[in-house]
This record gives sequence, structure tokens and C-alpha cells, in this order.
Amino acid sequence: MIVQRVVLNSRPGKNGNPVAENFRVEEISLPDHINEGQVQARTLYLSVDPYMVDPQLVNGHLSYFLGAIGMPGLTSLFGIQEKGHITPGSNQTMVVSGAAGACGSLAGQIGHLMGCSRVVGICGTQEKCLLLTSELGFDAAINYKKDNVAEQLRKLCPSGVDVYFDNVGGDISNTVISQMNKNSHIILCGQISQYNKDVPYPPPLPPAVEAIQKERNIARERFMVLNYKDKFESGILQLSQWFKEGKLKIKETMTNGLENMGAAFVSMMTGGNIGKQIVCISEETSLQSL
Repeated sequence: MIVQRVVLNSRPGKNGNPVAENFRVEEISLPDHINEGQVQARTLYLSVDPYMVDPQLVNGHLSYFLGAIGMPGLTSLFGIQEKGHITPGSNQTMVVSGAAGACGSLAGQIGHLMGCSRVVGICGTQEKCLLLTSELGFDAAINYKKDNVAEQLRKLCPSGVDVYFDNVGGDISNTVISQMNKNSHIILCGQISQYNKDVPYPPPLPPAVEAIQKERNIARERFMVLNYKDKFESGILQLSQWFKEGKLKIKETMTNGLENMGAAFVSMMTGGNIGKQIVCISEETSLQSL
């Protein structure tokens, strides 16, 4: 049996950005028969996510891997439960960066469901801002490419920021942290703006921002969803219930064809997706029929 697979063709370099040419499709042979104890699986869809970048250096180059299965709902739910310290009815304000991505779009909705009185999203287009406020229940959205983020945060979060769901890092996060309240919490979900740079993970804050964090006792810890395997079942049940009740909306960006895996990955890394970036491998089966 001849099948296709996507492999790493080249590395983007120590501080380089990935391009579609870093990946290639090749054909390999699989046995026509499987042995006892083996399972033959057919891939219908592939998930494309920022954490497919391993922010570690291998021989001076950033290491990339393919094949991870995304869990944005569980990541958002457990991050808010374990790190957000949201108290229902306490008028807490939550800010979500990368808010139109898979984790961010869910995190904002979950923040409201778990008690935040105000949720503000940060994203990179007017289309995404409109989606957040008109469909996903965000109270407001900031287009960081057009708006002055600091000014908008002061306007939209007049009482400061209590919970920050951080997907991006860099300048945006530095700006948000500077307006966070005392004893507030950062849910460190991702740092996509820093993944193609030769920096440790999580990236250190600039001295002035770090001073603010320490002075205000702002919690900032790396969050790993795999540390909460014992809660996966209950988390999936809760997410499913919200989805069935219409309280949680899921957005996806679909790309067709295994040969476009690299292009889909690059698009996702540069903000080309809304919600979950998925690559459809087989057109014979649709998500709706599963």
C-alpha cells in the first residue's frame, strides 16, 4: 500500500519564520496486511496548531514536529479553572490575546461562563473583532494592527485587568501586564510571537514589566494541559454540555489536501485562521457526518 506523509524538508533557522517550503510530501510503502495486535488507521483530518513548534534549538535551528492533536477546549477550560482564579459575581475583567484563534476564541467564552463580568479580546483584523463581539459573546475587541492597544485597554478595562489569557507574548502581553491589577493572574497558554526566536520558554519579561509583575504580585506560570489528564473526562463532558446548550461556539478554518499542510501551518502561525485550523485529508467524509 502506497500512502503519503508530510515531513520536515528544512528548518527555518535560529530566528527564521517558517515557510511552506520547509515541508514536503513524500510517498512511503505500508504492508498490505497488519499483524495481530496492530491497528490500521485512516487519517481524515489533521489539526494544525502553534504548539507544533517545539521552542527548542536543535543544532542551532528551531525544532518543528508534525502530528500533534489539538485540545484547545481543554486547554482553555483547565487554564481558566486552575490559573485564572475567577470568582463568579466579582466583576472581574478578562483580556484574551490571540482571541480569534482556537484557544482564544474558546477561552473568552469560557471566561464569561465561569463568572467574568467583562471579556475583551485582542486580534489582528476588523473581521475577527466583529466575530468576537457579534458571535462569540466578547464585550469588546481590539485590533492591535490598527488601534493603540494601551489606550484601548484603559478605555475598555477602566478597572484594570484581573485575568489575562496570554496566547501571544511580546509587546502585546507587555502592554496588558502593565495594566493588570494587584494579585491578578496570567494564564500562560502560548507565546506565538516568540516561537521563531532564540529565547527560552516561557520568554523572560523586560525588566520594567517584570518589576510591575513582582510589585503587583501577578501570577505568571507556564500552563501545560497534559498535567491535567485526570480531568480530561470531566472537562470534555462540561465542554460538550455547553456546546449542546448553545453556550459555546466553535469556529474552524478548513484547508483541503495533505499537500497543503505546510501552507496551512504557515498561515496559522501568521494569523490567517479563525478558530481551529484543520487540514482535510479525505473528502469522502465530512465533520458533519462523524
